[in-house]
Amino acid sequence: MFSRRHPYLFFLLVFSAIIAGSAVCLSMLRLVSQDQSEIGFGEKVGVIELSGVITDSKRILEQIKDFRENDSVKSIIIRIDSPGGAVGPSQEIYREIRKTIEKKKVIASLATIAASGGYYIAAAADGIIANPGTITGSIGVILGYTNFEALFEKIGLNPVVIKSGKYKDIGSPVRKMTEAERELLQEFSDNVHTQFIEDVAQGRKIPSTQVRGIADGRIFSGEQAKALGLIDRLGNFEDAIEWAGRMGGIKGEISIVYPPEEKLPFIKYLMEMSAAQIRQLVVQMGESMVTGGYIYRPDPLP
Repeated sequence: MFSRRHPYLFFLLVFSAIIAGSAVCLSMLRLVSQDQSEIGFGEKVGVIELSGVITDSKRILEQIKDFRENDSVKSIIIRIDSPGGAVGPSQEIYREIRKTIEKKKVIASLATIAASGGYYIAAAADGIIANPGTITGSIGVILGYTNFEALFEKIGLNPVVIKSGKYKDIGSPVRKMTEAERELLQEFSDNVHTQFIEDVAQGRKIPSTQVRGIADGRIFSGEQAKALGLIDRLGNFEDAIEWAGRMGGIKGEISIVYPPEEKLPFIKYLMEMSAAQIRQLVVQMGESMVTGGYIYRPDPLP
């Protein structure tokens, strides 16, 4: 027999088969559990969570689109807990919400903080609800950097820059900013600020002059924001679910659904098996005894 002639090779083959089989079982169990959590009937409110600094919009855009095209999802909640972030991704999400409200109701639920880009996104929704103490607002744009020129001079470093355009190294940290550069950056900042103001005005359906009057970068509590017309209601996440459900026409108990977790391809999942799982398998295999060319296992794998 092969196992008698090549006991160690046979051991390795069996060991590899056990690892592969275990990975397959774990993967199938994971997929089944996910699928069961996604299966459901009836009308629901879709909940999309946006948290942390906004640097990329791809995942949120996909989730919004999926819920918009899902007939069982009658309305959507964007749950925001973010201090803001990059302008581009914030504008992309804002636009996707504006496209979505033409088909379904969207409610923005503000958690601990929804400021700057976080509020930018919220302004696109049909309605905004926040806690009385939620930090929001901060309608403004900021550009900044640290100048290391004096430090470099002190330690004897002399930066050399070769550029093809007058403003190519604008904002360089190794030299002073010129007045022309400052004016250029101020113009850029003012332009983006105006875009922010106009989008908030459009989303909130209030005059841009009214928004501009409070768009100086200051933050507001949820209570202050409501008095200023920046949000519609004070309440928690459960209140947001109730509001979104009724706006979506759901009667009776309201169920919510979250976007499915990204499912890893099997090979990637196998590669990402934890070291603890593999160590456990190695220990279990080590408990086997090789006797007379045969592999004998006193107890089966659990």
